Amino acid sequence: MSEVRLIDSKNLEFSVRGDSPGMAYVARALTPDVSQNMGVGFARWEGAEVSWQVLYDEIVFVIEGCFELTANGQKYEVRPGQMLWIPEGTELIYGGHALFGYVVHPGNWKEIHGLT
Repeated sequence: MSEVRLIDSKNLEFSVRGDSPGMAYVARALTPDVSQNMGVGFARWEGAEVSWQVLYDEIVFVIEGCFELTANGQKYEVRPGQMLWIPEGTELIYGGHALFGYVVHPGNWKEIHGLT
């Protein structure tokens, strides 16, 4: 059985997503070596727009700022204290200016889809 873990976002390595004019930074806090059932992380969006089709179920919960997501012709503006559930297979564009957390299921989605 695994032990409880405290994860501090200050100790994570953030990688760059997106490109100019804005930037986006993402850090996986709970990796598949800890749990294959779920993945958890933090992200900071600074005006970047990133198109993606999610290969997992995802929850995004906003800590500060306004996270924007466009899917199926609808734009969502998500603010602190709000969250989105995004089903697997959704084609979307992430955007906005926000610090947020995310949860994905399954946590080993890259392995499942041959992306490791």
